[in-house]
Amino acid sequence: MPFIDLESNLPASKFSEDFLKKLGYKTAAVLGKPEERMMLVVKPGLPMLMGGTCAPCVILSVSAIGVTDTAEKNKEHSAKIFHFLTGELGLTEDRIVIRFYALEPHQVGKKGTVMSYL
Repeated sequence: MPFIDLESNLPASKFSEDFLKKLGYKTAAVLGKPEERMMLVVKPGLPMLMGGTCAPCVILSVSAIGVTDTAEKNKEHSAKIFHFLTGELGLTEDRIVIRFYALEPHQVGKKGTVMSYL
């Protein structure tokens, strides 16, 4: 059950329902997870500073079980996600940062229990 959190100073109009669906589809494919398990949150219009400027930017956090736990995996994920975000949002790579978090099954609750028991 991957969690994708996108924070940006871009306006909400840049993040249509179509964009959310594409982001969910793309990150599911990149992570090798079922699309129906993706959890996405987009927080647009935030006051943000990156690299000393308030120019348009994105911070994307990817939290998942079993697929974000090595540098090698995250290097591959990063390349594919950067390609998607630069193409969809028109940002250069220096205006995007991705944070990867490795989750353990006991850290994710669902259906009144944790993923360890599902």
